[in-house]
Amino acid sequence: MKKLFKSGFFKIGLVLIIAGGAVAFWLMPPVAKVESTEIGKGYKVKFKTNGTQIEQFQNQSWNPYFAKGVNMGATVPGHFPGELEIPKDDYMRWFEMIQDMGANVIRVYTILKPEFYEALVRYNEKHQDNPLFFIQGVWSPEEQLIAGQNAFDPKVKQKFEKEVREAVEAVYGNIKLEAEAHSGKASGNYLFNAGPYLMGWIVGTEWDPMMVDKTNKNNSGAADYKGEHFQSKPGANPFEKWLAEMVDITATTEAKHGWQHPIAFSNWVTTDPLEHPGEPLITEDMVSVDPMHIEAVDWDAGYFASYHVYPYYPDFFTFDKSFQTMKNDKGEVDSYKTYLHKLKEYHNDMPVMITEFGVPASQGIAHTGMLGRNQGGHDDKTQGEMDADMFRQIHQEGYSGAILFTWQDEWFKKTWNTLNYDIPDRRAYWYNTLTNESHFGILGMYPSKDDVIHIDGDASDWDKLDDGDKTKLDMQMKGFNEIWATHDEGYLYLLAKLTEPLDLTENSVYLGFDTLKGGNRHAPQLQGKTLDEGLETLIELGNKDKGQMMIASNYDFHTRIYGKLSKILAYDPKQFQDDSGLFNPWKLVVNYLLEYPDSRVDHPFGDIEVGDLLRGTSDPQDPNYNSKAMWQAKGDVLEIRIPWMLLGFSDPSSLSAISYKDTGTKQLESEKVEGVRIVPWIVRKDSKEVIGLEGNNPYPISKLPLYTWKRWEDIDVKYVERPKQSYSIMKKAMREVNQPVSEHK
Repeated sequence: MKKLFKSGFFKIGLVLIIAGGAVAFWLMPPVAKVESTEIGKGYKVKFKTNGTQIEQFQNQSWNPYFAKGVNMGATVPGHFPGELEIPKDDYMRWFEMIQDMGANVIRVYTILKPEFYEALVRYNEKHQDNPLFFIQGVWSPEEQLIAGQNAFDPKVKQKFEKEVREAVEAVYGNIKLEAEAHSGKASGNYLFNAGPYLMGWIVGTEWDPMMVDKTNKNNSGAADYKGEHFQSKPGANPFEKWLAEMVDITATTEAKHGWQHPIAFSNWVTTDPLEHPGEPLITEDMVSVDPMHIEAVDWDAGYFASYHVYPYYPDFFTFDKSFQTMKNDKGEVDSYKTYLHKLKEYHNDMPVMITEFGVPASQGIAHTGMLGRNQGGHDDKTQGEMDADMFRQIHQEGYSGAILFTWQDEWFKKTWNTLNYDIPDRRAYWYNTLTNESHFGILGMYPSKDDVIHIDGDASDWDKLDDGDKTKLDMQMKGFNEIWATHDEGYLYLLAKLTEPLDLTENSVYLGFDTLKGGNRHAPQLQGKTLDEGLETLIELGNKDKGQMMIASNYDFHTRIYGKLSKILAYDPKQFQDDSGLFNPWKLVVNYLLEYPDSRVDHPFGDIEVGDLLRGTSDPQDPNYNSKAMWQAKGDVLEIRIPWMLLGFSDPSSLSAISYKDTGTKQLESEKVEGVRIVPWIVRKDSKEVIGLEGNNPYPISKLPLYTWKRWEDIDVKYVERPKQSYSIMKKAMREVNQPVSEHK
């Protein structure tokens, strides 16, 4: 028995050892495998520069390479960067979609969570014949740079050098990063060596011109930088010398891992080396950060230039005649094409990539551009058409790559012309269609009811909602049989069943909204009727193609800031009286008033209406789908969805609305509300008869039901991930291109 026990124990132990070894083997990171070669002092190289092109080592030879890619953000709806890793399953699915689109590279801006590098290695293990590469960015200490206005500050340099070294070690799976409270930085144990799948490095972020200028002035005696792998050239300004050192540190750190990859620093139009004589804002053309002033001295993988180039900013793209000299393939004068041509021509002995370009699909607009290429205001299809046009132009002009901004929508993003209207630490919890910066993605991150409620004039999808997820508003009003409401992270949804088919040639439909004390109790749209409480916002549906959201004049944020506070817009003081009876169009500023000597030339204030509500269908399976469709009517059914900010909400997740209170600054105050009261009525166009507000005058809307909801937090946020129409349009454009053009035209 004793012997048998020992023998059995040995066998069980052997099995456990073998099983444990198998598990350990399975858990071991796979070895990344790519075809590479050795050059210089025995460094492995997969990509290198050659003249004005980038080349890839493939099939035992060097071949011209054009980087077709997407930038990828660090988070998903409900979260801020560094807060939560994107699950590996999401990355694996996304990589498949990105490659299927025809892209060959992903650009990331900073160190991501370990899951990104693990997922990329595991994905490429299954796609060894056609791996997906990535460009690793190194995030510069932006806040400290702007605050201190001196890149040579030892604390700034130390922080940036640390970030460079950590980025390299994270890529090569050789570091454990501890979590830092409120830093927004990724952390974790980096075990997967993704270095072989690296295409290149981009060091830094878009440089603030005031910071660059002051760095240059405060360090005029800075010596030329001569490093082990990179150096500054004669004529480099102090900031460029500082950058040469940061690039060199990147190369030196990577060399320890036996690899070399092409390196660039991040740059944008604001600090490019070109002159923009028609640019009104001095800071947009005050200083250059010139890639030509840095060179590789012992880095066989080479050095390239990286630029972010959008068609609407700075303003010279729209106003500078010297950048309106070339025509595009459609025969249109095109400042974007002209700029691309001039920029490429300047960098006559090095490769250049456009590493950000694109337009957002959003209701809000932040800048206007030539040929309608505005920063926002586009539906998903138009976004794709404009992105594809720019992609083709970049390729035609002989660039080495075109990296689209961006892969996925990111709700946490802010935009300069709406950031005073929302609550910063809750931006990630809701879908703000007016903040265009959140909607550059070609992978849509839509609010949670996007695949349940389709705005198409068909009420049947409301039956799919649980009883607790919709509210019948109990109001006895002529013209309306039933009114239902629901909401999600992006919209307030309304379903109205009318007593007769809607005919907008004979009738106008109005929907008023009361959230706060104040607003308009009377207005021309009420045809002499008076309400006992005021309306903050009002929708008018009187046109067969589109409706309009308006805002009470004394509540109107735009006129309060740029009229009453800044004295830029002309206004009648009566507009700011309670119950003025005036509803203004919903507007956003698109450029500030600039006057000499603060600007080169006087430049007028610009704003744009963003309250138009498009009639259409939001059903993505419908051939007539339009991502900006906000309402539809068929027979006696009217469906509408209303973006939260158009209703005055600064954060619907906490039931916070923008207050009437003036703060004396552009930052508006918020206050908690109980919900929204919806006030519907119909006006006969010929007789001006009002249907729906019969009886008492003033009409007691305070007795109408309030639609309300529970506060939601990050864990409650849900969303629908779906490729936009722009994805398939970019797929066609990317698959048309395999190689860079042979020479610059």
